[in-house]
Amino acid sequence: MPLIDTLVQQAPGIAALRRDLHAHPELSFQEVRTADLVAQQLTEWGIPIHRGLAGTGVVGILQNGDSKRAIGLRADMDALPLQEFNTFAHASQYPGQMHACGHDGHTAMLLAAAQYLAAHRNFDGTVYLIFQPAEEGGGGARDMVQEGLFERFPMDAVFGMHNWPGMQVGQFALSPGPVMASSNEFKITIRGRGSHAAMPQMGVDPVPIACQMVLAFQTIISRNKKPIDAGVVSVTMVHGGSATNIVPDSVELQGTVRTFSIEVLDLIESRMRQIADNLCSAFDARCEFEFVRNYPPTINHPAEAEFARRVMAEVVGAENVIAQEPTMGAEDFAFMLLAKPGAYCFIANGDGDHRAIGHGAGPCTLHNPSYDFNDDLIPMGATYWVRLAEAWLRPK
Repeated sequence: MPLIDTLVQQAPGIAALRRDLHAHPELSFQEVRTADLVAQQLTEWGIPIHRGLAGTGVVGILQNGDSKRAIGLRADMDALPLQEFNTFAHASQYPGQMHACGHDGHTAMLLAAAQYLAAHRNFDGTVYLIFQPAEEGGGGARDMVQEGLFERFPMDAVFGMHNWPGMQVGQFALSPGPVMASSNEFKITIRGRGSHAAMPQMGVDPVPIACQMVLAFQTIISRNKKPIDAGVVSVTMVHGGSATNIVPDSVELQGTVRTFSIEVLDLIESRMRQIADNLCSAFDARCEFEFVRNYPPTINHPAEAEFARRVMAEVVGAENVIAQEPTMGAEDFAFMLLAKPGAYCFIANGDGDHRAIGHGAGPCTLHNPSYDFNDDLIPMGATYWVRLAEAWLRPK
């Protein structure tokens, strides 16, 4: 594996920085200490910075030569509201906050690449180092775009990367097209009329209406959309009632919808609204329907995905660049890909063997209280970032 020797040698120092970030996780839009650390490191390496996009965002501006070409490399910085189970020395020092998705590692890999690029400058153009807040539901990427990320820092393309547990270390995964789903939330309140449970004919019971609604929503997936189009409707919360002998006035349903296309999302939302309204009307109840679209699907641009794939193949060998299986998880890098060409890839995080001692019970999967980023990825991820920037901005 032709990793950059300098990055391998500097990896322990960057790993120590990563573990410091892991021990001090910060939630969405609260990444003050993290942003300060990133800004301090970039400044020490002679990289000009801009701060303030989306509140705590940091953008490093690394220029060399005369070319107007530019590339953006993005890492997310925020943690999750989760109590960590790990007991190793770098476990979270903040109760109820944890880097359970590896954003500490993403930040570290981009910092490692920044240090190398600043020292060697084997490119002609500009590398924008985008350290983004609030990926975990906060929409930090959307806010950075809306606040002028691509106008202030004009770039030809933007690229992102996420660690992926379960893949063998030494591999990347990348594919053109949809790779992560849209994320959407709904809340439906079914308003009936309460009564004594022994005399249900005196009221309008919202409970059986809710039960039929949950089942009817699944017919959208099985009977309304094309079978080859992916979509998920999950009712994850049902709230109603206060006693066993009372028919409640209302029942509330909440959940999520995931799709790989806006067209399928439009269909699902429309049919859910029709089903909810008409079912309630049929049973003499009223319906309040709320549908919030959070993140669009993450869709890789074909040309940029192929460019990145070729770079990965040079780093780890073509046999270790595998097809990226689309996931119904969501990623706000989607907002950047709506505004600019680019691609989003996975870097293998392994199966948790790097947690030899001092970890909690449970698997090393994302959003799990026993997760930890694999520091062995730092030189490989940083090498990919460096080679991608150098290839994109190769002197002509």
